[in-house]
Order: sequence, then structure tokens, then C-alpha cells
Amino acid sequence: MFASIGNAAPSAAATDDATLIARSVAEPEIFAQLYDRYAADLHRYVLRRLGAETADDVVGETFLIAFRQRHRYDTGRPHARPWLYGIAANLIGKHRRTELRAYRALARTGVDPVAESWSDRVDGQVTAAASRAPLAAALRALSDGDRHVLLLIAWADLSYDEVATALAIPLGTVRSRLNRARKKMRAALGDNNPALTSEETDHG
Repeated sequence: MFASIGNAAPSAAATDDATLIARSVAEPEIFAQLYDRYAADLHRYVLRRLGAETADDVVGETFLIAFRQRHRYDTGRPHARPWLYGIAANLIGKHRRTELRAYRALARTGVDPVAESWSDRVDGQVTAAASRAPLAAALRALSDGDRHVLLLIAWADLSYDEVATALAIPLGTVRSRLNRARKKMRAALGDNNPALTSEETDHG
């Protein structure tokens, strides 16, 4: 349904997301361009959280929901990325047990078939294999809300404003959740402090 549609729209790269979505109400095939723009990045994010098998389903469902709700999109927002990650966050929440089970297994053994799909991809943030188990345990200990905020910023590279939009929460709540999550991560990891707890870069 969302395969690339080639030259269905001229100058697609120059068309902002809001315009594309608005046009797709009358021309549904155009919506596939939104998939082309964001599916790969979204898949990498969901993969880290839920594993490869579940990621395929979640990303597919994310774009299906977005397609069905496209007529309600706020066209005052030119970039649809926060909207898509917000839909994905809701779907990830429905797979909470899968995510927590992966963290628990990785924290216990250091190896888990589900978690392996993302644990090997945090090398830029956690270079030592020994850091994976405490990282998983620390992530598992976070509340769902704090975990969403932390990982949307650390793994999806959303700004504070984008996270607020994605999760439909005030900007101040984003900052308080992030600060709380970072404190808990630092306390749990000690010297094995991955970049995801760093405050050197302000995404706001």
C-alpha cells in the first residue's frame, strides 16, 4: 500500500509534509511519499525498542493509522515526523510487555534474541558490551512516560518541542520527565554513562 510511487508528484522533495498530507485527502496515492520519507528512520527506532519482528508490524500499523487519520492532520505543522512518532509511541505502549521482557532478559543474561536487534545498534552510545545489561535494567526501571521521552530524544533525535507534540504533553512535562529519567539512568549506570544520558546537547 505504501510502496514508493515514483513520479506521482513533481518536486516531491520540495513539498512539505503538511501540503503532501492535505493533497493526499483527494489523491490518496500521494501519501506513499510520507512513507518514503520516514519509514526507515521510524523502523530503526521501533526496532531498538521492540525487536525486528514486532517493528515491521508497528511501522506498518503506524502508517495505516496515519493514512486513515490524514484528514485530521494539523496542516499548520509542516513536519509530520512528531505526529508519526506519536502514533508509534501509542502502539509501542501496547507492546509494553514485549519491551520490558527484552530488557529483563538482557539485564539478566546480557543476551536476548529480541533485544539483540537493537542492542547491537547502540554502539555509538554504549561501546562496551558489559554496559548492555545495566542499560537494559535501567531502561526497564523507568516509567513508561519517562522512557518514551528519553528514547524519543536519544534514539529518534526529536527535539523537546517535537516530543511534546508527539506525546501531546506540555513542554515543561517533557523537560521534567527527561531530567528525572537522566538522573535515574546515571544513578543506575554509574561510570558506564552512555550518551543517551548526556545533557551536552540541548534538543530544545
